[in-house]
Amino acid sequence: MYTIVAPVMRIVEIPFAFVQSRLGIPRLAWLFLAPNLILFGVFAFLPIILNFLYALTGGDQVLLGARPFVGAANFQSLANCENVFDPNSCERDLFWRAIWNSVLFVVLQVGLMVGFSLLTALVLNRDIRARGFFRGVFFFPVLLSPVVVALIWKWILQRNGVLNAGLEAMGYMPVLWLLDRQWAFAWSVFLSVWAHMGFYTLILLAGLQAIPGDVYEAALMDRASPWRTFRKITLPLLAPTMLVVLVLALIKGVQTFDEVYAFTGGGPGSATTFIIQYIYQTGFSGAPRLFGLAAAASILLALVLAVLTGVQLWVNRRNVDG
Repeated sequence: MYTIVAPVMRIVEIPFAFVQSRLGIPRLAWLFLAPNLILFGVFAFLPIILNFLYALTGGDQVLLGARPFVGAANFQSLANCENVFDPNSCERDLFWRAIWNSVLFVVLQVGLMVGFSLLTALVLNRDIRARGFFRGVFFFPVLLSPVVVALIWKWILQRNGVLNAGLEAMGYMPVLWLLDRQWAFAWSVFLSVWAHMGFYTLILLAGLQAIPGDVYEAALMDRASPWRTFRKITLPLLAPTMLVVLVLALIKGVQTFDEVYAFTGGGPGSATTFIIQYIYQTGFSGAPRLFGLAAAASILLALVLAVLTGVQLWVNRRNVDG
């Protein structure tokens, strides 16, 4: 094998040796990084720059050259509101409805997600029968496409769906789950928790398994109650992992779009319209297509995500230094 590979490697070495003699060893690394840097620049940095440019222009034209410069008018339009708690008093009322829907959704979804994930991780960390099977069961929804998850639950909850069929079989009246604002929002929260809980459970389970067993043995010898052991040992040692889960869940919750859009379409009315769907509808599916307004809204969303990420990095650094 060596007799075959060695001549090939010598041939490949010739152009690299020539480039190295011209560029030098310190600059040679940039040659290997260039393909990834080019792709990253074209598909990451360039869209970010274009997004800022679109946010400063108006009209419904696609090409930047045909769009008039409006400065901060798009941001002013989004912020033009007499009372931010009353979307009806805002120029872009749907934007503020999407904002408050997103806030309520994130608070409920993240709280339930972290709570149920922690409870599930604690159970799955115990020595129970078929533990591997149950770990797979809880993680399985994470492997499904968000659209598939949404269509499954839409099939269950629709007027002639499985859940209403069960209610009718027990003598109850069917419920229009997806046509009632409160029920549609509640089921959207449930859907998101069900679909993503397994991922955060896995992270918390890894954090629980990283806690040394002798700490629990010492607590057992001191006859500490299970609740005291959980409050004084498990929670403090699991705090860094909990922080990661909390920030990841917050960012994911703010970015919720595909599964809820396929589930309810943002309805009934605007009951389940969140900020990402507002950006999509404003820039792509609405008429006229207000690319500048959608770009401005996306920049505001990016600032929120940057703040959440900064908080995570700051807290993590304090934990490491401290």
